Amino acid sequence: MWRKSSRSGGGSNGNCVEIALNGSTARVRDSKNRSNSAVAAPDWAAFITAVKRGDFENR
Repeated sequence: MWRKSSRSGGGSNGNCVEIALNGSTARVRDSKNRSNSAVAAPDWAAFITAVKRGDFENR
């Protein structure tokens, strides 16, 4: 099941990031481009931790 990021906004502009978690894999896609990329679940968890920590601020 694909879930839309809460940061993508609620408008109809189509600028959305979606993710589907499936056990050991996270699949990520842009809602305007349905092709997707697979990421290992531990790598996805590390990415989310880094985002929450602010590692990508002001880059």
